Amino acid sequence: MAKKYGALAQKKVKKAVHEMKTGKLRSGKSGKMVTSRKQAIAIGLSEARKEGGKVPATKSAKKKTPSKKKTSKE
Repeated sequence: MAKKYGALAQKKVKKAVHEMKTGKLRSGKSGKMVTSRKQAIAIGLSEARKEGGKVPATKSAKKKTPSKKKTSKE
């Protein structure tokens, strides 16, 4: 079975988590400090994606199909 994540992704995530632990990792536009481990991992994977690393696509929300309403004819 093939691996999901490549070497570049592992390096980027490791770097991002290390920066978060040392207090140097900041989020995108706002520039706020990142305190969540999950957010640090997401930032690392995003950077790897931008550089063309082997990373699965982000999960998108499922689109709901409009339900058909039953109309009663009396």
